[in-house]
Amino acid sequence: MTIADDASILSVPAGTPRLHESAFVASGARVIGDVTLAEGASVWYNAVVRGDSAPIVLGAGSNLQDNVSVHVDRGSPVVIGENVSVGHNAVVHGCTIGDGSLIGMGSVVLSGAVIGAGCLVAGGAVVLEGTVVPDGSLVAGVPAKVRRELTDDERAGILRNAEIYRAHSAAHAQASDVR
Repeated sequence: MTIADDASILSVPAGTPRLHESAFVASGARVIGDVTLAEGASVWYNAVVRGDSAPIVLGAGSNLQDNVSVHVDRGSPVVIGENVSVGHNAVVHGCTIGDGSLIGMGSVVLSGAVIGAGCLVAGGAVVLEGTVVPDGSLVAGVPAKVRRELTDDERAGILRNAEIYRAHSAAHAQASDVR
């Protein structure tokens, strides 16, 4: 497990973070409360993962990129499957995201939404509360709507993105301050 010196791993009355020994938490990231990071999961620079009123689970090989915000409501946990990438500046709130999906940069997924496996939520999209997105879908827009089914190549590209972030985790675990 690699946790940057200035990352925060905080216990609150709702729970204590549980991090797999291979998890990575970057500089400035905050992991708070009832949060589980599975094998090879990563939380990047200045991301906030706050499980203070329900659990948050980040599946194996999944990544929360720079400035991502993950939060819950009482009774609305966040469950992020395996090999999921959540792009920079996205907000994930009280929802479920299936294995092998990509949540685009700056997008928002609201409470009660269910994103199926192998989906792509386009950058800047807003997935409204309670929306259910079928497996293998591309969703885009405000509010987000299913636009089409992803191709096999697109789904493979999403999985490659998660693999790239696992490699980045190993490299950034070796980072040092050069001042």
